[in-house]
Amino acid sequence: MVLVGSIRISDSPRMVRENLEHIRTLVHVETPMPPIIVHRPSMCVIDGIHRLRAARLRGDEHILTAFFDGTAADAFVVALKANVANGLPLSLAERTAAAQRILRTHAHWSDRAIARYAGLSAKTVSAIRQRSSVEIPQSNTRSGQDGRVRPLDSAEGRRLAGELIHSRPDASLREIAREAGISASTVLDVRERIRRGDDPIPESRVRGRSSKKTGEEDPALAVDAVRSLGRDPALRFNETGRSLLRLLNILLLDVETRNRLIDNVPPHCNEMVARAARGCAVAWQEFATQVENRCADGGEAIGR
Repeated sequence: MVLVGSIRISDSPRMVRENLEHIRTLVHVETPMPPIIVHRPSMCVIDGIHRLRAARLRGDEHILTAFFDGTAADAFVVALKANVANGLPLSLAERTAAAQRILRTHAHWSDRAIARYAGLSAKTVSAIRQRSSVEIPQSNTRSGQDGRVRPLDSAEGRRLAGELIHSRPDASLREIAREAGISASTVLDVRERIRRGDDPIPESRVRGRSSKKTGEEDPALAVDAVRSLGRDPALRFNETGRSLLRLLNILLLDVETRNRLIDNVPPHCNEMVARAARGCAVAWQEFATQVENRCADGGEAIGR
């Protein structure tokens, strides 16, 4: 129980901080209410502004309180999570503004992690991140909901892991994975490649990185192309076109999904999965070439 007068009302995810009607309702509630959450270093309310206001109107001297001892930035995240989960729902504008703020203070968090706190979709957070890229600090890694840090460019993580394996051959897989920002299974693959005398970075990844330098399509352009195709009636309104769009959407993996799939491939399946993925890539490359040739020959569009 904490003195009501010692608690301050400061920051909040809400644009309209207090709902007077809700406060009046709480004044007359006789059943015990959950404790408010207070940021101990500043004594500011994180969650429970309406309950605190109601206590003051009733003339209560003390209020049941739970303390949070983290940073002010983390306190805002806690406040957001509490407001999304309980009490009066936050508006879309409030959730969007909150996501923008978290991106400024926790830019290394993944889109899914921020979306979970803000009550938005990961795609919406990704769009906010792209629109705000100038003011948001950029990072080469992302921290997922599971707390694991993953690199945006896994090739760089593999290169660093290779250097660590050479300089510290007795280090554990987990130690190297933690320092390189990749999964332990990826470190194991790097170690096996080095043992065989191969490059730590698979040839397919090297080709993928060099293709961007030579002007070939990168994933961002592919996403834009698929979105544009999805709006084309010639594809949307016939079964063959819709099948093509579904396949393209399935194959366009975002970084988080791709890393999650890679992390869950059993080590003994690495080579086979890689072989299958390369085979699919070759098949789609041939598909792209045939479509381009068909366009050059004046062929009709799919579905017409």
